[in-house]
Amino acid sequence: MKFNKRSFIKSGLIAGIIINILGAVLIPVIGKDMDIILKSRSVEPMGTIAMIYFPIMSLILGLFLIWFYTVLKQKHGSGIKSVIRVSLLVWFFTYFWSNASMLAIGFMPLKTTIIGTVWGFIEIFA
Repeated sequence: MKFNKRSFIKSGLIAGIIINILGAVLIPVIGKDMDIILKSRSVEPMGTIAMIYFPIMSLILGLFLIWFYTVLKQKHGSGIKSVIRVSLLVWFFTYFWSNASMLAIGFMPLKTTIIGTVWGFIEIFA
């Protein structure tokens, strides 16, 4: 597989930054609810480590998203269909699956799960 590494890194970091920005916008939407949920389960609110971890993982997710698109477009061609396929697969395995699992084991309430899952869809498709 041959691709432009500079373009890949630039595009991936831009995608990661967009995911980070949209993730930060979510904090005022469910931040207080999340603190209440975590406290009710005897889990501390997100601290410094989490505030470092999530932005780094979002940048890595952006890089993965672009890498996966680069791989998929080799077989299916570039264009909107490849973008949609990649975005749906990444969203499903990163947001939907993990959020549904948290709901299934009773850790997260339905409302918060739906908001987080839909928000993740917006982050990936933005």
